[in-house]
Amino acid sequence: MTEFIIALAAFLGSGLTLFSGFGLGTILVPVFALFFPIELAIALTAIVHFLNNIFKLALLGKNADKKTIIRFGIPSIISAFIGAYLLTLISEMEPLLKYSMLDRSFQIMPVKLTIAILLAIFALFDIIPRLSKLQFDTKYLPLGGLLSGFFGGLSGNQGALRTAFLIRANLTKESFIATGIVIACLIDISRLSVYMRQIFNLGGQLNYTLILIATLSAFAGAFIGNKLLKKITVTALQYIVACMLLIFSLLLGLGIV
Repeated sequence: MTEFIIALAAFLGSGLTLFSGFGLGTILVPVFALFFPIELAIALTAIVHFLNNIFKLALLGKNADKKTIIRFGIPSIISAFIGAYLLTLISEMEPLLKYSMLDRSFQIMPVKLTIAILLAIFALFDIIPRLSKLQFDTKYLPLGGLLSGFFGGLSGNQGALRTAFLIRANLTKESFIATGIVIACLIDISRLSVYMRQIFNLGGQLNYTLILIATLSAFAGAFIGNKLLKKITVTALQYIVACMLLIFSLLLGLGIV
């Protein structure tokens, strides 16, 4: 059942990320967090996210806009490293609060509370019209790269911010998607350089079969999503995912998951 849930989440997330600000990271982080510590869930998601982006790069990369990549992508590499490093520091902090409920003990951990707040904020980008339609002038592209990279490194979620800044870059739909994929790859490389120490320390404890299943499912989602690129809208599903993400954020912040 674990493999099925993660495979389904990876498939849907990968396909959806072609059409909207949210996608693989938004969906897969909470699912992985059901089975792994939150900081490891983010790192494992980054691996699947990166491999999937490489696959999507082969499908759509030729349409990427080099000028936008330089202005947005370079700052994002630097800030993603900072965000990922901050995550490692927060994950080592002691619990903020311990409490009991229904004969069970819970802890509010700084890392879980931080990620919960960020996930909730990014979920709001999909259900509040003013946020979902947020756009910034192209002169702010470097700032967008800094913000997108930082939050990508810290929480694994940066698609909504990236979309808000790139949407005004006068790109075709294909170029917009391809440029976003290239930038996401750059952020993944930066944050994985920080996460890998933690991943290597786990060694044999990692379920590599699970990672492979998630990656292949993400490949399938990207492939099918690319075929449906001109035919599908996902607004209703965005609302459903965003609401579920808010519920998960609450449970995560309270230390219940």
